Amino acid sequence: MSAESPAGGPAPRRLIVVGSGIAGLYAALLAAEAGAEVVLLTKGALADSNTYHAQGGISAVLDEPAPGDTVAAHIADTLKAGAGHCDEEAVRVLCTEARLDIAGLERFGVRFDMDDDGDPSLGLEAAHSAPRILHAGGDATGAGVARALIKTALDAQAAGRIQVIGHAQVISLSQSEGRVAGVNFLHDGRELGIHGDAVLLATGGAGQLFAQTTNPAVATADGLALAWRAGAAVADLEFFQFHPTCMVLPADALEAAGNGTEPLLISEAVRGEGAILLDAHGERFMPAYHADAELAPRDVVSRSIALHLATLGDPNGHVFLDAMVVEARRGEGYLAKRFPTITQRTREAGVDWTRELVPVAPAAHYWMGGVLTDLYGRTSVPGLLAAGEVACTGVQGANRLASNSLLEGLVFGRRAVSAFLSDGAGWVSPDAAPPRAVSAAGGLPLTHASGAPSDDDSALPLGAATDEPALKVPAWEFETVPSPGPVETSFVEAEPFSRVALRRLMTANAGVIRNGSLLREAGATLGSWAVVEPSENVPDSLDPREHEDANLLLAAQLLVHAARERLESLGAHYRSDSVPADAAVEHFDKRYTMSRKASLVHD
Repeated sequence: MSAESPAGGPAPRRLIVVGSGIAGLYAALLAAEAGAEVVLLTKGALADSNTYHAQGGISAVLDEPAPGDTVAAHIADTLKAGAGHCDEEAVRVLCTEARLDIAGLERFGVRFDMDDDGDPSLGLEAAHSAPRILHAGGDATGAGVARALIKTALDAQAAGRIQVIGHAQVISLSQSEGRVAGVNFLHDGRELGIHGDAVLLATGGAGQLFAQTTNPAVATADGLALAWRAGAAVADLEFFQFHPTCMVLPADALEAAGNGTEPLLISEAVRGEGAILLDAHGERFMPAYHADAELAPRDVVSRSIALHLATLGDPNGHVFLDAMVVEARRGEGYLAKRFPTITQRTREAGVDWTRELVPVAPAAHYWMGGVLTDLYGRTSVPGLLAAGEVACTGVQGANRLASNSLLEGLVFGRRAVSAFLSDGAGWVSPDAAPPRAVSAAGGLPLTHASGAPSDDDSALPLGAATDEPALKVPAWEFETVPSPGPVETSFVEAEPFSRVALRRLMTANAGVIRNGSLLREAGATLGSWAVVEPSENVPDSLDPREHEDANLLLAAQLLVHAARERLESLGAHYRSDSVPADAAVEHFDKRYTMSRKASLVHD
């Protein structure tokens, strides 16, 4: 017997959204407007997300793009940056529908910066062929977007359309009759549960796997662990992007701060404005590594810095960002106007970047891999959706193009809501009806519109769905995760498991530059830790940190295993012992997926 609403009709279907970044907030608002009952859970406060810390902006080709820019160019730039590993259809969807969700953000109160003519101020970033980056508050785009969406969500909560539960750490997914049917979470020292018709994971990434990261403390791979334990397939975990320019404090400043100061991301947009990289000898080195120099794709810049430091005999050192050249060319006060947040933060750290070089080094930034989904956020487990950084749609390939991350959360967050409203939340049969489209302009379901819109189509369907097959895990699938083998390193004996030890291990052995020996050592160490601190199962604890530790350990095991399996370098996955592509596995650029069919520890 179906549930009924107080008015006597069928009760609205309930969508549980986990995470309060751009994907979770936007999807929750659209689902609520479409008449769904929405419960939004966030591990900390609503503003505790990678979205809030994002500086650069959101890439999109608008109805009136920059001269010479087209959707086709955005697609080409994304594919090129992704090192040939992107899902081309996913990229087409992302770039074609971008303008729709920019309009959706504006409807929810987001205000982007305008130029002197009252048009959107479009910035240029690395690996983009034209200016197409929207920003808000100069270098505080994420904060501007998050604040507007949070305000709208709280207004919706006051109106009874969304239930927001803060400081609620989801620790497991409940399942019934083969599908996800709710979540269990920690709140105020208790374990609670809530049922729903589907769960949308929008939990972000896992920068806390590494010693240096641009991510906030909440980025502990929670969504990936939840999905893995529920049996969902994951993919592309070997591809972790390191942002090349994060401020490094001097040793004495770190000691004074008690080593508690996180690196400050120096936005890619700064190099887009003309800042250059110098080594300790004051020499500009990037032109020797790539034709695009400082504007090369992120993986290239990060790897070039790491290789150059190794060449100089200082692999754990840093280089310098010269932003003074921007100030000299654009005029006094330009950096403070264009990048007010970075200007303030660098000064707080003791550096006046209008007069001094900024010490920088690569830091963990964005995970291209994640929970495998189709183009509507559907995972391989019925009732489970994923969007944003936690998901692997195939859009980002082996290396994410700058400012495509917030955009992915928007486009595929909306599409996940379409799947939910169409009873398509999860693995469905190939002949199932396509999801109903959800309008970013109004949040209401639209009738299905067929055909792919073109660049000059002024009547672009809002989130138009196409007849797509159900999510199918690619043929190159490894359903077991073999044992890492015997522990042959003294690292384990000298250093028992701790979050600090985990970060050091991952940075040293599975960071910007890897090889088979380092990865084997990492796998052995992680395997020995997992014997003592089991990672595959939900910890029997009410301590949120213990759950985070287990999630990080599990994510590290999965990442290292995927990195060991991919023998050749590709995008952000760089192996110093890389074999030529034709000597590696057949179809070296194919997606490497895993699902929980066997134990990480005992098989």
